[in-house]
Amino acid sequence: MPYIVEGEGPVSLVLVTVRDLDSDGLGVVAHYLAEEAGFHVVRIGLQADGVDAAAARAQADDVLAVIDDLGLEDTWIGGHGYGGTVARAFAAAHTDRSNGLLLLGAEDDDTPLARAIPVLIVQGTDDTVTPPANGERLQETAPERASVKTLEGADHFFPVTHPIETAVIIEEYLDWD
Repeated sequence: MPYIVEGEGPVSLVLVTVRDLDSDGLGVVAHYLAEEAGFHVVRIGLQADGVDAAAARAQADDVLAVIDDLGLEDTWIGGHGYGGTVARAFAAAHTDRSNGLLLLGAEDDDTPLARAIPVLIVQGTDDTVTPPANGERLQETAPERASVKTLEGADHFFPVTHPIETAVIIEEYLDWD
């Protein structure tokens, strides 16, 4: 399973994608977080064997294998769109390994949020694939620990079209971790 590691900072963040790592759209975000914010960032490229809840749970096991291989005891976990759904399944199954959850364009999925961990949801205001209402509904299930941040005028591909703005939102939120 392909993955890329950047940075050596004290805050670890695993970003999951189901695209080729050279074109996953999270490269600039990850690079900024590693180089400018000083985070330890791992991008994992999963194979798109399916895009439903059952596939996400299975792919969460693949993510665990990479995290174990890298020797990470715990990490923030996140992803864009379906990658976030896999991250959500990972956090629900492995709360002991999850410091928090980052969803970039939250899908409408029935997987409940993992208990007792913070959640950052970033949504583009003009996203028609994973509309802002998805993030708002999800935030309502755990208002005491889930935060929603929006990027005005951004569509579903905001990690590509607004990478620095996306990275700054993540940096500011995770900076307290």
